[in-house]
Amino acid sequence: MASKQPIGYKCCIAGVLLLLLASVAALVAVAVIQDTWRFKDYSSEYGIVIDSGSSRSNIYLYKWPGEKENETGVVTEQMNCKVAGDGISEMKVDKEKGAKSMAAFEVCIKKITEAIPAEKHKTTTLFLGATAGMRLLQGLDEQRSSEIMEDVREYLSSLPFVFQNASIISGQEEGLYGWITVNYLMGNLLEKNTWNKYVRPQGEKTVGSMDLGGASTQIAFAVQSNLSGPDYLPVKLYGYPYNVYTHSFLCYGKHEAGRMILDKVVRESSDPNYIPNPCYPKGYIVTFNASYIYDTQCNEKPTDYNPDQQLFFVGTGNSDKCLSMVMRIFDFQTCSSTQCSFNGVEQPPVTGDFMAYAGFFYTSSAIGLEGTSDLDQFKALSTKFCEKKWTVLKEEKPLISEKYLRTYCFSSHYVFTLLADGYKFDKEMWKNINFQKQVKDTSIGWSLGYMLSLSNMIPSEVKEILPMTDPLFAGLIFLFSALIIITVVLVFIFLIRTCY
Repeated sequence: MASKQPIGYKCCIAGVLLLLLASVAALVAVAVIQDTWRFKDYSSEYGIVIDSGSSRSNIYLYKWPGEKENETGVVTEQMNCKVAGDGISEMKVDKEKGAKSMAAFEVCIKKITEAIPAEKHKTTTLFLGATAGMRLLQGLDEQRSSEIMEDVREYLSSLPFVFQNASIISGQEEGLYGWITVNYLMGNLLEKNTWNKYVRPQGEKTVGSMDLGGASTQIAFAVQSNLSGPDYLPVKLYGYPYNVYTHSFLCYGKHEAGRMILDKVVRESSDPNYIPNPCYPKGYIVTFNASYIYDTQCNEKPTDYNPDQQLFFVGTGNSDKCLSMVMRIFDFQTCSSTQCSFNGVEQPPVTGDFMAYAGFFYTSSAIGLEGTSDLDQFKALSTKFCEKKWTVLKEEKPLISEKYLRTYCFSSHYVFTLLADGYKFDKEMWKNINFQKQVKDTSIGWSLGYMLSLSNMIPSEVKEILPMTDPLFAGLIFLFSALIIITVVLVFIFLIRTCY
């Protein structure tokens, strides 16, 4: 019996020590699991961007997961509501017209509001960017421009969203954000790999961007990092740097360029009651007040200017003369750099693929081209379009409004001249131009690129999900702490008994 007691006693001590070690290990394990196995549940974020162009406004709703890829949100377009009526630059001219414009805004805002979960309204950011139409108005009538922007800010501040800003964005910003949009939609900035993770695509290839609006046109493309100057902008997206050349030409949007052509046509005519216009289809006639042509910064008013004078235009459909007229609104001679586009603006040589959208797409589509083409084909179709009579064009293009249909002879020659002689797209490079309206069912424009950039600065709502609830975690900590205390006490008792 005497020999068995020490053995049993030692077994008890060993068991207590084992329990102590197990309790310590369990306590540490619970603490580690609670800390390291936690994960963050990011809620979806929403943003609204209002693109107030020279001819109309579009309201875009975007959505992105709060968990950002290398600091920039992965943004998708949820809705695009086209506001009926003219652009905001036409407000403050006519009270009735202004009221209709605001009513049209409210219709779109209501649709956007209904598409956002009610609980997310208070965190949804709202921005308005006014482009070339307001840039022109700002130069022409700064007071009216300020009053319009103030009214817009007051209205947007009353909405149940986080109104951030309403401003007139620069042409350079418009060009850069358009480039970001194009490359994001093309998958050139981010793509999913085999493991469903977002990564940077192999090759780092990007696509150039060309936008033709009503009052301005923009070109943007990535260049070598060592190039610098006022038209070179460094930008960081998804953790990677890019150097982007971008320039905006105010007054060279489709509408304003058309006004410049009308000015040339008027000055060549001696009779305001009969003005032959080679850029209008044969058989088309229209009367404009002089203010339609000259109430803009883009045209110099005649010495005997009368805004109410009526000018009667008669289309002659002369393609060669129209092209010659278009060439005259450009200056291809002045250049103090190695290479220029036009009007003395420095531009590095165009390289790689380009996406041409907005007015570029609508013009190419009107003459029968979409996607890619070659230079000679584009020129031939422009000539063919210009030589068609107005009655024939109306029959062939019944879906195009007359106010746009009459302009496509001019604008096809304008696009050709801008791209070939301005941006220096030769026969080979022309094949790299892709005329498109959308990519992956998403509109191409500056607003998505704007939201992609801003999502880097918009905080996300984050909810931490723990592997154990607080009561369970506290209970396990208490249990294993109590076991440790008990085993320590037992070890102490056994040691006392052993020694004494």
